[in-house]
This record gives sequence, C-alpha cells and structure tokens, in this order.
Amino acid sequence: MTLNMKIESMQKFHTFEIPTVIKHGIGAVKHVGEEVKAYGVSKVLLVTDPGIYQAGVVDPVIATLKEAQIDVVLFNKVEPNPPVRLVNEGSALYKKEGCNGLIAVGGGSSMDTAKAIGVEATHEGSVLDYEAADGKKPLENRIPPLTTIPTTAGTGSEVTQWAVITDEEREFKFNTGGPLIAAHLTVIDPELHVSMPPHVTAMTGIDALAHAIECYTMKFAQPITDAVALMAIEYAAHYIRRAFADGEDLEARYGMAQAAMLAGLSYGSESAGAAHAMSQTLGGIIPVAHGQCVAAMMGPVMEYNWKGYPEKFARIAQAFGIDTSRMSTEEAAKAAVNWMYNLVEDLEVPSLEEQGVSKEMIDRLSKEAMKDPQTVGNPRDLNEKAYNWMYARCFELTPKTV
Repeated sequence: MTLNMKIESMQKFHTFEIPTVIKHGIGAVKHVGEEVKAYGVSKVLLVTDPGIYQAGVVDPVIATLKEAQIDVVLFNKVEPNPPVRLVNEGSALYKKEGCNGLIAVGGGSSMDTAKAIGVEATHEGSVLDYEAADGKKPLENRIPPLTTIPTTAGTGSEVTQWAVITDEEREFKFNTGGPLIAAHLTVIDPELHVSMPPHVTAMTGIDALAHAIECYTMKFAQPITDAVALMAIEYAAHYIRRAFADGEDLEARYGMAQAAMLAGLSYGSESAGAAHAMSQTLGGIIPVAHGQCVAAMMGPVMEYNWKGYPEKFARIAQAFGIDTSRMSTEEAAKAAVNWMYNLVEDLEVPSLEEQGVSKEMIDRLSKEAMKDPQTVGNPRDLNEKAYNWMYARCFELTPKTV
C-alpha cells in the first residue's frame, strides 16, 4: 500500500495522544470496581440515561463498585444531544455529594455529559466558558478520574478527547476538550451491548464507520490515524450486518465495539468532515439522534467527497471487502460510495425526512454547517453550495452521480 499524504497534512505539526487506558473482554465489567479503586476513588458520580438505568444495564457496574467499597451517587438524567443545563445540574450534584470520581455508562451522550461534568468540577464557571473556539478559555486542569463503559458501538467517546454539548440558547452544538478531558480508563465489555435494538445497532455502527471514513480521508490525516481508521472500517464492514441481524452474536458485538473504539482514536486527535459538520449543527437545531442523522448523510457526503481523495476512497472499498483488482481508482472509489448507500438501505436507516427534518431547512442548515470547524478537514473544498447539494441528495432532490 502506498503512503498517500496531502500537502496540508505534511505541513501540519501533528500530535497523537492516548491518555486513556483501554481494557476489554467478555465479562470485563466485573473488574470495574477494583480498577476504579486503583485511581484512589472512594465516591463516584455514575452518569447514565433513564433507559439504560431502567433496563438494568448499570446493575453489574453498581455491584462491582459496591464490592470494592466505592460509594455510588446516581445521575440518571442524561438526554440525547446533552445540553449545558444538564451538565450544570450534574456538576452541582457531584460537588454537593463530595464525589472524587466519575463513571459514564451508556452511549456518547452519557460519556460526553460525564466529561463536561468533569470540566465544571475542576474549573470555574460553566462548560460553556470552555468551548473550543477562538476567545474561549482553554482547559487548565485534568478532570477527575473518569471511567467510561460504553453500551453502544458508535461514538467512540470512550476514548476521544472531546465532549459535544448543546447550547440551547444558540441552538448550537459545541466541542470542549483536549487531552485533559479524556477518560482515564475505558472498560469495553460486549456483553453490555447485546440489549441494543437493531435500529440503535445500525445508527451507532454507521456512526463509527463515519468517524473512521472521515478521519481517514480528512486533509489532516496522519499515518497513525490512517492505521486505526482502516482497521475500524474493516471490523465494522465485517461485523455490522451480523450485529444488526442477531443482537446476541457476541463475536459481532465484540468486533463492533473494537471498531467504535478504533474509530474514536482516529477521531480523537484531529477532526472529521462534512457529515459530522452537518449532523452536529443539525442536532443543535432539531433533537435528532446523532448516529441516525449521520447514517442518513453518509452516502451523499461520500458521493460528494470521493473526488477530493480518490486513492483513499479506493482503499476504503478494499476495507469494505470489495474486490477492486480489476477496477480503476475511480471505479473503486465509486464502488465504496455505492457500498455505503447499500448498507444504509440494508440496515433500514430512516431518511432525514422520516427523522423529522424538512427540506425547507436546507438553506439554513447549509449556512450552519459552514460554521462548524470540521468543514476545514473535509477532503473536498466546502461552501454553502456544496452543503446544499449534499442536503439535496439526502432528500433525493437531485440525481445520483455514481
């Protein structure tokens, strides 16, 4: 395989950090108590959502913490696209109860909420003051010991160095982060994933693929992010349909958990691209599920982007399992695009319109997407016209080109 690097990437001063210890295995959750205790934690705020809590998914986590004589304060109010007010409430409870550690059990929303609570626990003011944007305060302190325990295979937030939080007043999702916000430990146990219904498996799994694809093709990719992104694509392409079809297939669940984690590593050090710029800005306006939104966008985004880096899109086709031996680079790149369209159809992902997004919003959504910093890393140049085209493809208002 040749080393394909763009000039933008070669001129950048790259960094790749992994502050998070990664531990995994079937039944790994039983080790959580002893692992958390090793960080000197005696009282944790356990952050999760009501559905996960009511389904009993957190029960084995609470059990192992109690066995290790760690007190547990429950915060089970996490919402999709977690807002600033939720973070404020969680950090107030953390301080009131005198906690000295955090545990997040659930999907990306729970893990992002816990990270943001950690920011407020160790800094003055609100997490909103630490938005990763010009003029905002940088993080100065390490968050309290945080253990992430994902119950979905999608966001990769268990290992990323970012939290995505919604400012409801601006109707805008913003990032805060860097190495100081990353989890200290993640424990990945595929047994916790078997309760995911098929539609959640689909949207989180395609979100993981989106992280890997966008980070592999972005302008600022580097060899180490290429490596983990490609492996994430191969794992996800191999296992996603199996996990969707049979939720109790532990091999498929394990493979998808690894895909999400690896994709998270590729996402955690740099940026993504148009699909995440579109989904994050849309999610700040309408309460759509992030993974489902990304999944509906990936075909059109790849259809637009393949011309920006055809060699890498051809390599993605190989990672998907497509035999490209008799294809030109262009043919292989287009085959990757069509594979994604087919996957979205196979996994019964609802369209943006079915998710409650109106085509009348296209102009506004295109303007908002241009404000997202992830536009900068996209492999093909972006402007409002480009975003209009991709949104029009999502609504099938313009013909397919591949």
